[in-house]
Amino acid sequence: MQPSATASAPARPGALDELAAVLPLLRELNDLKRVRVAGQDNSLAEQLFASAWAALVAGENLTTVALQETTRALTGIRLPGYDGALLTSLGLTATESTEVLQQALRDASKTLAPDLSAQLLPLANRAALEVGPLPAFVTRLIQQPRAGATHPGRPRIMLWPPESHADHCALVAVYAVLLSPYFGADPGVSFLTGLAHHLHNAALPDPGYAGDELLGSYLPGLMAQATAQALQQLPKPLQAEVTTALDNTRVLDTPAARAFHAADVLDRVLEMAWHDQSAQFRLPQALGDLNIVHAGFTQQFHQQVLTAAGLLPIN
Repeated sequence: MQPSATASAPARPGALDELAAVLPLLRELNDLKRVRVAGQDNSLAEQLFASAWAALVAGENLTTVALQETTRALTGIRLPGYDGALLTSLGLTATESTEVLQQALRDASKTLAPDLSAQLLPLANRAALEVGPLPAFVTRLIQQPRAGATHPGRPRIMLWPPESHADHCALVAVYAVLLSPYFGADPGVSFLTGLAHHLHNAALPDPGYAGDELLGSYLPGLMAQATAQALQQLPKPLQAEVTTALDNTRVLDTPAARAFHAADVLDRVLEMAWHDQSAQFRLPQALGDLNIVHAGFTQQFHQQVLTAAGLLPIN
């Protein structure tokens, strides 16, 4: 399993200034932590986290896994839970299902770097990757909730629904791929850094910033031991790849490190932004901005019903 053979280009001048263009897409992707489909207990982000590790354990190429899972995430914000197998099982031809999935991908990825979009488009209906046995830490990280908002000396602010560590790692991995062109980073290495950066939380419950400060000088040793336990569950070649990728979490002087750290902080803050947005949601937004009573043969009747019930107009 090797990263892309293409050498990383230097970060483009003004790369940070360009990130604002992709922010709306990152906000949408953040919702994959809360999207579920029938027959699956886990969020789409958690499913992505598990499928990525299963493919890596099976020996699939790192860059292939990174790009294919990123494609899956982007398609999922428009057509959650859809893939070629589902569409063809319900009567679409392979060509038609590819057309549908590629259109979803195009719609979701309008703001991405053009070269990256071109790499992702052919993967919209690609055959599933080979899968290996899931390491135990995958299930543990799906079960392990994030701490929420904590600060030393202050009560924890509990956020609901809590994201899991698998949710967070999956989204950081995808974000890192999407941001990799801005920093001249290898998308595979950036993806793996995000995917693996909380391996220690498979054993260590998350106490947040406040708890980390309380653990003080004991924390690095605890994290190292917990990470080592997780790494032992991987095939030897993958252990080496993950260990090298995790070096990016401790520096800022490599392109993959910058892509990872940018992805990490954006996901952490966008998670808080989602809770803020959710708390401020009001009915006029649904009826006006989102047009929940949308066009169709029932629209006029629906509006009459809502008006009679006193739900329209909403000021």
